[in-house]
Amino acid sequence: MRHIALASLLAANLLPLSSLSGQAQNTPAAPKREFRGVWVATVANIDYPQKPDTRPVALREQWKQLLDMYKAMGLNAVIVQVRPAGDAIYPSNLVPWSKYLTGRQGLPPLDTTFDPLAYMIEETHQYGMEFHAWFNPYRATPDLDTLSLSSMHAFNRYRHWMVRYGTRFYFNPALPEVREHLVDVVAEVVEKYDVDAVHFDDYFYPYKIQGEDFPDSLEYLALGRAFNNIDDWRRSNVDALIQMVSERIRSIKPYVQFGISPFGVWRNRDRDPVMGSDTRAGATCYDDLYADVLKWCRLGWIDYVAPQLYWHIGFRPADYYTLLKWWEQHSYGRLLYIGHAAYKVANNAEAAWHDPAEIPRQIDLNRRNLVAMGSIYFSSRSLVNNPLRVRDSISWYYAMPSLLPVAPDRALAPHQPPQLLPIREKKLKPLIRWKPNRLDRKSPPLYYVLYRFSGQEPSDFEHGRNILYITPRGTTHKTFSYHDLEAEPDRTYTYSVTALNRTHVESKAAPGRTVYIGQYKLLRKR
Repeated sequence: MRHIALASLLAANLLPLSSLSGQAQNTPAAPKREFRGVWVATVANIDYPQKPDTRPVALREQWKQLLDMYKAMGLNAVIVQVRPAGDAIYPSNLVPWSKYLTGRQGLPPLDTTFDPLAYMIEETHQYGMEFHAWFNPYRATPDLDTLSLSSMHAFNRYRHWMVRYGTRFYFNPALPEVREHLVDVVAEVVEKYDVDAVHFDDYFYPYKIQGEDFPDSLEYLALGRAFNNIDDWRRSNVDALIQMVSERIRSIKPYVQFGISPFGVWRNRDRDPVMGSDTRAGATCYDDLYADVLKWCRLGWIDYVAPQLYWHIGFRPADYYTLLKWWEQHSYGRLLYIGHAAYKVANNAEAAWHDPAEIPRQIDLNRRNLVAMGSIYFSSRSLVNNPLRVRDSISWYYAMPSLLPVAPDRALAPHQPPQLLPIREKKLKPLIRWKPNRLDRKSPPLYYVLYRFSGQEPSDFEHGRNILYITPRGTTHKTFSYHDLEAEPDRTYTYSVTALNRTHVESKAAPGRTVYIGQYKLLRKR
């Protein structure tokens, strides 16, 4: 009951939804660093593209429309499913084109020089967001229709890799050659594309089907002699894949992160009284999906963990608050982001999901947590449809810009402070200009953050409210500028700028420059 009481208390402190379009000063205080992501599913055309299309112009336009929405919401990362089911939304030497992209597996876009993934990544970076490439490693087919599969699909090339379970075919996790293939698929993307992270979700061994055993008993007899039981052997198979993927990513591009978004319950307390959570989930990571996520966190194989806490606050079998606290205590120094069930809003039998304040309460709990560093929403379609104005309420929380967190094992050395040039006047508004430090010219920063402070001295670089502008990523101008059209007359402002590398480590700030904005002219202080 205390969780329900806490939820009621938080709800009382929320701004009414009718005020979401109010002034910026009414927005809640935001942390300077916060991950604000969205899952973009391509399987079954859940999110992108809206329907298969071979025309590059249509694929480009749909992606830009989504980016416009994400940017307006204040999001700073997209997690895009690049491998839905043994296929790809990019040209590959290993797997065929996805039917969800062009309508037929193996069919490329009309313009064979068009690379959808390269375009999506470049545009995402121009919007100032990270791009995480989301892979579904083991799912080989979405159904049992194998006649429509491309000759390049692994089902046709390596039939012995496949196992049928339920209404799908899967790559057999027990086979070393399957692991090698999956690592190669990930490595191809990391090598060819400017991705910021590789992402796996909760699909490892498939969710169990009542009355049907996963068909790997022969492999267990042949390969699992060192294990006391088949469950430990299955977990070791998944462990091997995760370790191999982690090591391969780091060998190619050490700055690229590896993140896992597991099912929200690792183990129930009735199965593990010491480590289990106070939950009664029908399935768990460890016992049913054979994913020992805590081991991957503890050994540093992954950089972030984003458990899918797809239950509402106060839900007795799996309470959101209970699980948030549990993951806080079991993330082992990895970055912790929380997955939210935007798809359940106004679309679930539980009354809580018909309350427009449920997702805002969850964001509030995250921000009060000492370890959680952000949120991811499933999925983009729910944000587009905006049931109960969920997109508007999320946008209200993200009205202030925020930098991305720094992964503990990926941090690169900071750049030198940029050089802030004298401020100019343009239409009675300050034109702030800067350029890279001369020591960084051979290896320029990935992007810059411009700060604005009220008064004559920089007062707080650790608060998001003082971030005025974040540049697009990867631009290499000799001089950068920003026209502060929101500067108000009869005010004194001080500006400063920092440089960030691609692991989001921030340089020291450039010495500030102060201006006073009069009624008819802009007066520079220094």
